[in-house]
Amino acid sequence: MIITLNYGDSNYPKQLYTLYDAPKRLYAIGNIDLLNKKIIAMVGTRNPTLYGIKSAMSIARDLSNKGFVVVSGLAKGIDCFSHEGALQGKSSTIAVLGNSLLLEDLYPKENKYLYKKILSENGLIISEYPLGTKAEKWHFPERNRIVAGLSQKVIVVEATLNSGTFSTVDYALDQGKDIYAVPGNIDSLKSEGCNSLIEQGANIFISVDKIAL
Repeated sequence: MIITLNYGDSNYPKQLYTLYDAPKRLYAIGNIDLLNKKIIAMVGTRNPTLYGIKSAMSIARDLSNKGFVVVSGLAKGIDCFSHEGALQGKSSTIAVLGNSLLLEDLYPKENKYLYKKILSENGLIISEYPLGTKAEKWHFPERNRIVAGLSQKVIVVEATLNSGTFSTVDYALDQGKDIYAVPGNIDSLKSEGCNSLIEQGANIFISVDKIAL
């Protein structure tokens, strides 16, 4: 059953009220109680290396086992593996879409299995787009402001220097959130974004135990 969360309603995510462009309405399906938990965003490249995949899975699983809820964008790559890892732990995950909640509108199509898995395992899927809205290019940065807004901290797992991941980082910084970056091989283009963030002052992700809320 799809639930509508209107701005000002008691079930609207309180953390989104700090956004100057907070969505006036959210559509949700699944466990909306997750919105009241400790939430960590995990983001990164759509084309991860094996190191990025393993990191996303293990970090998300560890966060979940510590009681954190992992939020991401159900995109290819790091997003998917972060959702998958969270579902292997004791908590769950939130997916924020760049299209409507209808399965036929889902982008990318190959993530239908993960969409269903999230819902079958007590997760939550949300969108600001009305039913029937297909994904458009500009929807993804719009979605990223919600990913950042719901979270208390953001972990960048693996990203190139020109990754779209940085829109989430920028939103999070504007919102005063802490950024963590997973350090990577200095010879890997897929780690240049994370290593650059660390050079600029982002927190080096070492372990879940080092994240305090």
